[in-house]
Amino acid sequence: MRAAVEGAGVERPLPAALGRRAAVFLPAALPREGRFALWDPEGEAAGPDELVVVRQQGAAVRRRTVPAALIPVAQALPLLVAARRAPAAHPAARAWGAAALHALQMAARGRLIPGLSCDDHDVWRAGPLDAEDIAHLRAVAAAMPPEAYATPLPGRTPLELPRPDALLRAFLDAVADTLPRTPAAAHAVGAPYAAAQAQHLPGLREWAMEVAAGSDAGVQVSLRLDLSGYELFDRSDDPAAPERRAGAAVVQVHSLADPTLVIDAGRLWAGEGDEHFGPRARIDAVLALRRAARIWPPLAELMERPEPDVLPLSEDSLYELLGPAAPRLAAAGVAVHWPRDMVRSLTATAVVRPAPGSATDGTAFFDADELFSFSWQLALGDDRLTDAEMDMLAEAHRPVVRLRGQWVVVDPALVRKARKRELGLLAPVDALSVALTGSADVDGETVEAVPVGALAALHARLTGDAAIPAQPPGLDATLRDYQLRGLGWLDLMTSLGLGGCLADDMGLGKTITLIALHLHRSRSEPTLVVCPASLLGNWQREITRFAPGVPVRRFHGTDRSLPGADGGFVLTTYGTMRTSAAELAAHSWGMVVADEAQHIKNPNAATAKALRTIPAPARVALTGTPVENNLSELWALLDWTTPGLLGPLKTFRSRHARIVENGEEDGAVERLARLVRPFLLRRKKSDPGIAPELPPKTETDHPVPLTREQASLYQAVVRECMAVIEADEGIGRRAQIMKLLTALKQICNHPAQYLKEGPSRLAGRSGKLALLDELLDTILSEGGSVLVFTQYVAMARLLSEHLTARGIPSQLLHGGTPVARREEMVDRFQSGASPVFLLSLKAAGTGLNLTRAGHVIHYDRWWNPAVEEQATDRAYRIGQTQPVQVHRLIAEGTVEDRIADMLTAKRALADAVLGSGESALTELGDTELADLVSLRRPS
Repeated sequence: MRAAVEGAGVERPLPAALGRRAAVFLPAALPREGRFALWDPEGEAAGPDELVVVRQQGAAVRRRTVPAALIPVAQALPLLVAARRAPAAHPAARAWGAAALHALQMAARGRLIPGLSCDDHDVWRAGPLDAEDIAHLRAVAAAMPPEAYATPLPGRTPLELPRPDALLRAFLDAVADTLPRTPAAAHAVGAPYAAAQAQHLPGLREWAMEVAAGSDAGVQVSLRLDLSGYELFDRSDDPAAPERRAGAAVVQVHSLADPTLVIDAGRLWAGEGDEHFGPRARIDAVLALRRAARIWPPLAELMERPEPDVLPLSEDSLYELLGPAAPRLAAAGVAVHWPRDMVRSLTATAVVRPAPGSATDGTAFFDADELFSFSWQLALGDDRLTDAEMDMLAEAHRPVVRLRGQWVVVDPALVRKARKRELGLLAPVDALSVALTGSADVDGETVEAVPVGALAALHARLTGDAAIPAQPPGLDATLRDYQLRGLGWLDLMTSLGLGGCLADDMGLGKTITLIALHLHRSRSEPTLVVCPASLLGNWQREITRFAPGVPVRRFHGTDRSLPGADGGFVLTTYGTMRTSAAELAAHSWGMVVADEAQHIKNPNAATAKALRTIPAPARVALTGTPVENNLSELWALLDWTTPGLLGPLKTFRSRHARIVENGEEDGAVERLARLVRPFLLRRKKSDPGIAPELPPKTETDHPVPLTREQASLYQAVVRECMAVIEADEGIGRRAQIMKLLTALKQICNHPAQYLKEGPSRLAGRSGKLALLDELLDTILSEGGSVLVFTQYVAMARLLSEHLTARGIPSQLLHGGTPVARREEMVDRFQSGASPVFLLSLKAAGTGLNLTRAGHVIHYDRWWNPAVEEQATDRAYRIGQTQPVQVHRLIAEGTVEDRIADMLTAKRALADAVLGSGESALTELGDTELADLVSLRRPS
């Protein structure tokens, strides 16, 4: 064959690209010396070598010489594999690419057999080939275009081309002979089958013939297990008794040429099947069994018999086949066939059920003192085993048993679980956690767990749809559908003694839903509402409006008392509650409500600790932002509404929060969601059918340039602070980073804020202020009203002075504004008397109803999208009839610009579970921090 090529022995560089060249394999006497020829059927591409090809010309064929590039097999493999899926590649190259990929896969499976060439030199060949290999290669050969085997066989007259399947088999041998001879084997200089140089080994001729016979065998073997009668034996009755037979492995012989042909080895040795399997079938079967015995030694017993047809199995052998032996045999082409009625679906699940004698019926769950039983439950498919059946398995000393009319594989680990079923007792809160997550930790392993009995009924109630109640009597309003569903959910949770967090978007009517819940429960004890001071008036107005006749009083100010509060509402602030917790705890409450419950997000703060001391049969948290900065805040809310649900904070952080926040494990968010979802009802305005009457909301980011003064201050502060930060570490470094970020945000707002100047000269010094003036001029000229939020009271005061100097009516609300004054300011804005409302984000970002506004301007960023959305919802809420435009002012090229990009990603995470906030930036390294805060010129 090599004579057909001139210059075939010359090494040439790999072509830069395959292009549209065809590929053809040129075998050699030593398979590893074979070459690939790349040639252009169109005759356009040149090559450093020449190749003799046969081309069809009309009715005749002609031999001609064409330019070609000859490359070794090792260099050709990656090129061909890449061409396999390249549409622009020639079909011949793609066909050889498919063959190359299969050759590599065979080598990876260890299908390499040592042998000798015709002149007794060491070679590797591909094999043994199984039925799938043969079928695949036949398909490749059938798909080969003429250009893939266009080189004529040397010395043949008339002209003869190689058969594609024979050429493919030669190529497989070339790959097998090339790959093992790697630099890793270079230390074995001159060693057979390792060195690149040919080794003459005539003494191995007999051994090589036997190996070659096995590798080119036309049959393969499998084992069919016969376990009839096995259930009669049990060594546990007499441990000293000799080991009994557990069954037999019947050898089966399969034809590789026709995979549908199969015969028991006993029948083959009896002379049946010769017409189908051929005269060498028995020899090939023995050689195949000999190779299999090297993988699983018990098969060696068959080699001692004149007719290796049936292998008796001991229980130990059966255990091996159930364990690692069968997969190893299968990898070598020897399948193990189990009885048809054998099943491997015996499973163990941890189950939680009320302990015997428990009175828990699924109501007032946490009032129950009974513990829950935690144990293993074995099942066959979907059918749970009885205690008697599990006892039988616990006493089994064999790998296979007869159970419910079926052979069942018994895993020793399952036997241990059947013997020691009881896993202990669980407190109600732990049992509920296991039921909701569907998993439990057992001896450091996370296992599937399911509730049964009353706990399963409770699980179904919590995870199913709550019943929708009728409109409660005494409510002077018509609840929307989603509000009725929220009422039904709150009624379910409070009736179970579990509590819950209603986390609807601001403006969807959490207040009226809670008023409806109070009327629906119709308890004689009053409902205590704890809220920010700015919301006392709103709560009183809403109760008077929607539940006329229901008593409501404020427990606030110096002249406060509790007598006479039975049956209605008592309103108090977080500050008053903190100082009067003992007095409030001594009173009997039907329900305690924490409005804007993010005020108790820090469980170690005095406010949260004081609220926990006030007992109540039902606790409800209301908030639009159940998580502002990290998941510990979610724990604080739910541990108040349903104490113990999420376990201790330290455990919650390690088991859920840290994994979710760091994205360490797939499925962690969903696992945590399964646990908290029944206790937290979250609806957004964007959800289908929630608030279809709301007008559209448009959000716009306004990049504004810094003035020269701002840019100079910004760069100077970055230089000065970074020098200090780089020289510091620990708490001091983090404090310096926060100081830097605060300074930069103030400079972006206005130099006067950073320099702590008065309002004497503000115009012309801040890009944000200039844009604010433009926006206000446009809004006011159209008769509109606007909310302007800033997180800095000092900046709000500067803006107030600036607007006054311009003659624009405005009013300013901040944390120091008295409650009565706040209510008056809200009424003035809603009536249109003051079209510009300046608000401190922290003091006015929640609770207020300011639907007069058609525009919301965020003068600076809070760096938490959930908090900003709450502030926007002062205007974009139920009752809003006009489109709302949200404007965010962002200083170009500054830290604000980079943070805006980060907030986009954080907003997506907030919908699942929100990550950490601004404080996370203090953990940045010097390089990352410098990149974050450096001033960049707009492109």
